[in-house]
Formats: sequence, C-alpha cells, structure tokens
Amino acid sequence: MYQDKLDFTITLLKRIEAQFSPAAFANSFGAEDMVLTDLIARHAPGIEIFTLDTGRLPAETYTLMQQVIEKYAVPIVPYFPEHQAVEDYTRQHGPNAFYNSLALRKACCNMRKIEPLKRAIAGKKAWITGLRREQSVTRTEMKPQEWDEGFGLEKFNPLIEWGHDEIWDYLRANNVPYNELHDKHYPSIGCAPCTRAIAVGEDIRAGRWWWENPEFKECGLHAKKNHAA
Repeated sequence: MYQDKLDFTITLLKRIEAQFSPAAFANSFGAEDMVLTDLIARHAPGIEIFTLDTGRLPAETYTLMQQVIEKYAVPIVPYFPEHQAVEDYTRQHGPNAFYNSLALRKACCNMRKIEPLKRAIAGKKAWITGLRREQSVTRTEMKPQEWDEGFGLEKFNPLIEWGHDEIWDYLRANNVPYNELHDKHYPSIGCAPCTRAIAVGEDIRAGRWWWENPEFKECGLHAKKNHAA
C-alpha cells in the first residue's frame, strides 16, 4: 500500500548518505524515528544517528534506547544539556517552571534540546528528522528537503508524506522495536513532564505541552525558517 513512499524514503536516504556526508539523523525514539532507524541501519548506515538526552525522558524511552543499541549495529550518539545551564535554571525558577509560562518552557527546551542540537549538527551538511505533515498544524507546509536557515544546513524529512497507519504497518511488518508508551495512548513522546496520554478523538499532538495553544507547540528544533529545496 505504501510501497511508493517506502521506495522514495530509501532512495532519499541513500542520496543523503552519498551527497550530503556528513549527515546525521536526530532520533527521539518515537514511532517515526524507529522507522528511520531501521531504514538507515538497512540502507544508509553511513548516516550518523544521534539523540538529545534531555535528562527528563521517560523510563520507557531509555528502555527502547537500550533495545536499539543491542539490535542494530549502528551507534547512537547521545548529546546532553550543559549541566551549568540546567543548574542555573533550576536554582532560579525551580525544576518544573516550564508550566508557568511560555517563555520559561521555551527556555527549558532551549537548554535541553536546542543547544545540544547545535553541537550535534555542528560540521554536518544535513540533518534528518522523522517529521510527518499530519502530525501538527505547525508542520503542514514542510517539505521532504528544505534549507534550514536557522541552523544553516540542509534538513530532510523523509517521512513527511507518510500516514500514521503506514508508520505502524512498517514497524509491525519488520519487527521493529518501539516505545511501549505508544500502547498506552501516547502517540507523541517527549520529556516525561511535558507528555501525557491522549483521549480518543484528540489530536495526535494533544499530549505534548497540553497547557499551551496548538500554534505554539514546538520546542524550537523545527522553527519556521526553512525554505523548500
């Protein structure tokens, strides 16, 4: 059913590996990222896989991370936030101040995600994400390949046209491990305090930063500073 999309994704990953080296895939261990992990391991192992370990991930994410390390031959490179920034934020605002305002939430995302991402993609020609168009109102205009003006390199979204069912068809057909929180109604998984299960009928991103308006619900990794290629 989704063979054309699968073929496109594999071809794109091989092109990235050949033409945009060094390239890196940002793996947050969601369902989409597990599809890309499997495809990269099978078809484009020259692409580096890294993860942003914010220090506040759910236990289930670390369990999956260990499974991936044991199952696949490709290494997973972790990037952590700078400890001094975390200490300063916590001393000044408290450990859960991100609930109090959009500014404090974005400051937390900046120190735990944006700054480590900058280190992860430094010197790279391209970075790869597991974004899909149907995930969020903030992602409807994204393309398979864009110039990321904010970070100054090519950005690829190989699964941008994939649907939810196609992601899960691939995972099941290829026996790919996935985060067990997905079985507990967590379609989108980030840091533990900023992620909750959703009810039937809710938007798939409703469990992320659920106290904020939908148009603000991005951490800053995917700011709207991209130009389609």
